[in-house]
Amino acid sequence: MKGNAQVAKAVKVFGVSCMLGAMAAPLARAADNPVDQLAKDARVARSLEWLTNNQDWITDQQIRLTEIPAPELGEGPRAAYLRKILDSCGLKARADSAGNIVAERPGAVTRNVVLIAAHLDTVFPAGTDVVVKREGSRLGAPGISDNGAGLAALVGLARALYEGRVRTGMTVVFAGDVGEEGEGNLRGIRQLVETYRSRLRAVIAIDGASIEHVTTQALASRRVEVTVNGPGGHSWSDFGAPNPITALARAIVRFSSTRVPADPRTTFNFGIIEGGTSVNAIPFMASVKVDMRSESEKELDRLEQALRDSVQKGIDEETAAASADSGSLTGDFKSLGIRPGGQTAPDAPLLEAIRNVDKYLSIRSRPERSSTDANIPMSLGIPAIALGGGGQGGGSHSLKEWYDPKDRDVGIKRVLLTVLAVAGVRP
Repeated sequence: MKGNAQVAKAVKVFGVSCMLGAMAAPLARAADNPVDQLAKDARVARSLEWLTNNQDWITDQQIRLTEIPAPELGEGPRAAYLRKILDSCGLKARADSAGNIVAERPGAVTRNVVLIAAHLDTVFPAGTDVVVKREGSRLGAPGISDNGAGLAALVGLARALYEGRVRTGMTVVFAGDVGEEGEGNLRGIRQLVETYRSRLRAVIAIDGASIEHVTTQALASRRVEVTVNGPGGHSWSDFGAPNPITALARAIVRFSSTRVPADPRTTFNFGIIEGGTSVNAIPFMASVKVDMRSESEKELDRLEQALRDSVQKGIDEETAAASADSGSLTGDFKSLGIRPGGQTAPDAPLLEAIRNVDKYLSIRSRPERSSTDANIPMSLGIPAIALGGGGQGGGSHSLKEWYDPKDRDVGIKRVLLTVLAVAGVRP
């Protein structure tokens, strides 16, 4: 078929198939690959061909979505536009209590659900210039790849299934979710999993562009805000009073010498420091936001305790250096988010499906551990993966973020075939 021939031609650039070999799962011989038969279905072939022929439409939607700001807690306008697109794809989208946009595509068996999610939010604050600039084939704008590429793949998938008139065995739920970045604490995907938990058979998060990896393991993380409070005062008349900024600085220096292992890989970062009101005023408050990540929950426990100990030492040292009877300091810890770890079992049908799809499309890919929307279902034992939406991207989370839509259809075909391999196609 024409659509299948175009798929084969498009994916030659990705080289020899290497179907997630590190997952240590046997691959079916090419003749036995069930995706071969799936792609020959007339309706599936129409969907694949639509993706081949309509990359420009998908890119246009990506640009429009990217140019609607979606800072933390401000995803509403972008969500409203996504809802309109999904409605135009034959779906009836709605907003849930968390602010997610949700559209169900009923299957023959409504009690079984495959959830496809792409996060709406970005790391960029309100007021950031998000107008997309073109430089050759590249598109440049904050958020154009993370997660403009994922959202574009989501709507491309929905439109392709609509144009192909594909009917599935399981119900497929499309979602643009909120709160994936920053301090959102994955609140959107938490709400979605809570809503569909008893019916979920698989979750696929579309995040970014790359098709060179499959996220099969969830990277655990903790984010905390440390605040030190003190009496404050005038820089001249109250000199000698304990200074919260100095105490916090002592704590940061002490904690930064904490040894972290390379295996299991463990990291930490001081991201935001705030405090003080004037150059000639001793501050009454200082705070720092800290990100800690590890492949081991035990290491995270150790790291968090080391941070608490360092803060107390910093307060003690600053208090000891201050003038007598000049006031005291107190420390406070506030959790900004906890992302649980987990993994999808190597023998899960979802992973068998992506292996077979990658083999069919001649895509080389590798398993990866990362922090995505897939963390939540993985932590609950629900089969889940995170995939890129296709094309090429770079500079994520920076003002110089870019995206190249060349051959993006391969990534969306990959998601489409994986969904159908799990959900099934009705006769």
